[in-house]
Amino acid sequence: MLEQLKELHTQALDELEKIDDPRDLELWRVQYLGKKSRLTQTLRSLAALPLEERRSVGVRANEIKRALQSGLTEKEKILAEARLVLLEREKLDVTLPGRLAPTGRFHVITQALEEICDVFRGMGFQIVEGPDVEWDYYNFEALNIPQYHPARDMFATLWIDSEMDKKARLLRTHTSPMQIRVMEKVRPPIMVVVPGRCYRYEATDATHESMFYQVEGLAVDENITLADLKGTLFEFCRRLFGEQRKVRFRCDYFPFVEPGVEVAIDCLACSRGGCRLCGYTGWIEILGAGMVHPDVLKKIDIDPEVHCGFAFGLGVERVPMLRYGIEDIRLFYSNELRFLKQF
Repeated sequence: MLEQLKELHTQALDELEKIDDPRDLELWRVQYLGKKSRLTQTLRSLAALPLEERRSVGVRANEIKRALQSGLTEKEKILAEARLVLLEREKLDVTLPGRLAPTGRFHVITQALEEICDVFRGMGFQIVEGPDVEWDYYNFEALNIPQYHPARDMFATLWIDSEMDKKARLLRTHTSPMQIRVMEKVRPPIMVVVPGRCYRYEATDATHESMFYQVEGLAVDENITLADLKGTLFEFCRRLFGEQRKVRFRCDYFPFVEPGVEVAIDCLACSRGGCRLCGYTGWIEILGAGMVHPDVLKKIDIDPEVHCGFAFGLGVERVPMLRYGIEDIRLFYSNELRFLKQF
């Protein structure tokens, strides 16, 4: 029995010496000093030994128990000191300013889109949205562009259905279809602005993209004139590009308006002196507009003798390109963070 106690003592001390983790130390304590440990079992079985052997074994077992408890206490102290040293090395100064987490921001096109909508919202227009996948009827037919009309050549269309009829589907080439959808559901007076994506089947270059954003506007009521259109767009240009902006209106053609106009502002870079940005003309076209064609109103059962209106549309990418002097529209969709973080 004494020999077994000696082996137990030696084994316990050897294992205790190798321990460097508090969890392993707890396992060691349970194994050698716990209620079910060999040492505890030995002390409980002393009553079964002869008297002389009981004394010697009892004394030796208690000596080993005290030695192991002392070693346990010493090892706990060593591990605690080591932990304090580690904590000292890894301490956190709570008085230091916190590290700011990186924050996201709106894409430059989204910023421009929101700014444009805010301007028109402040002028009394409502913001509505429409589907990206559109019917031929809404995209062309109802907008005075019937099948085989030459004006369809103005739009490089991405067709989803092969049949070119009123029920053929396509990716909308402009946001103008919402003019028809709104007038079908709402009777005049109407004042809406439609932001959204448009799609064209064309090669991309510095000024063209196959996907781009457009904002469409529509106002229909009694006694609306071209003067209302000019006043609205003149105010829009001043609010978006600055109070000092000069605005020019010239005749243009769009199938769903009559008359149609092209709206331009004086060049932000040269103030009509002539530069590369404006093509040395001093003016930059920003949108197309016009009075809603009577045939468009008739298709939706609105009497053009009683009601009339105006419509306009502008490309959103045009705004930051002019404002920041960006010459390549493809930069907006290149996902180049060094470019996008500037805005």
